[in-house]
Amino acid sequence: MAKEFKEKNDPNAQFTADLQNDGYKDQVVYIGRVTKVVKGGKNFSFSALVVVGDGKGKVGFGLGKALEVPSAIKKGIQSAKRNMIDIKITSTGSIAHPITGTFGAGSVLLKPAPEGTGIIAGAAVRAVMEAAGIQNVLTKSLGSSNPHNVVRATFDGLSSLMDPYTVATDRGIEQAEL
Repeated sequence: MAKEFKEKNDPNAQFTADLQNDGYKDQVVYIGRVTKVVKGGKNFSFSALVVVGDGKGKVGFGLGKALEVPSAIKKGIQSAKRNMIDIKITSTGSIAHPITGTFGAGSVLLKPAPEGTGIIAGAAVRAVMEAAGIQNVLTKSLGSSNPHNVVRATFDGLSSLMDPYTVATDRGIEQAEL
């Protein structure tokens, strides 16, 4: 009886579904403890910044906030799945052209790299690249090192990318040379 009551009145019940069987990989980038000062004292909660991707060019990020860390992560995963973008990846597992993404005081420089280079990036940018399925890229985080701003700047750059075919035709080369 008590278990049924708890499940029925649980505010986070919508986020308790099995999240691992849908083919997406999730990675927690940052967990922060948030304090709200009220008349009776301090209320503590947790925020989680999560990146979710399928490893094939589809990636998203989300921010979840709850009284407990696991609930915050689940909310972040749900938010990330609602805010996914598609990225065009070259045949070498890189991006088509260099680009800079900005958000707030944070900027992220993304440059294509030859096959075998790997992901050269900081923690927040690396999480986005791995979730997206990009295997060879050079990155540099400029300005703010706040994980929220860095992830949003990375998404700004990735969403501004042109597909490899367009870049190749603009340069007058074949797509295989790119």
